[in-house]
Amino acid sequence: MLGVSLGAIRCAPTDALPSSPAEQEIRAALTTWTADFNAGRADRVCTLFAPDLLATYRGFPDRTFQQTCDLLRRSLTDPSRQFRYALDIQEIMISGDLAVVRLVWRLTVTHRYGSPPVTSQEPGVDVFRRQTDGSWQIIRYLAFEAPP
Repeated sequence: MLGVSLGAIRCAPTDALPSSPAEQEIRAALTTWTADFNAGRADRVCTLFAPDLLATYRGFPDRTFQQTCDLLRRSLTDPSRQFRYALDIQEIMISGDLAVVRLVWRLTVTHRYGSPPVTSQEPGVDVFRRQTDGSWQIIRYLAFEAPP
């Protein structure tokens, strides 16, 4: 449990301006990752995640950094399907070197052999930590598929 008072946390809904440098860096990291993923840059899909990542997606076992990266790379190289993400950041809360981001990922899967595209919404919470190089990376995430 984080030992911070509510007054020490800065909340930033998506329409709030101006934003702090940390919030801008986190938004940029998420936006860059989305662009890299959608462009099929398998060599870049792990840059958003810290080596100590623990990823929780409802209904599946927790995944480590390596397991998450392997899954993402397999998805990008799957010849039968194309995956595309859209990002909706709902809120960013920052306290020191930690940040919590509430967001919704919209995933569209297109089957290259005839089936119509399928889109799902995946609400979640990403916990970022500022790294020693100053970048922000995800150390934990919790996500699930929203009911249709």
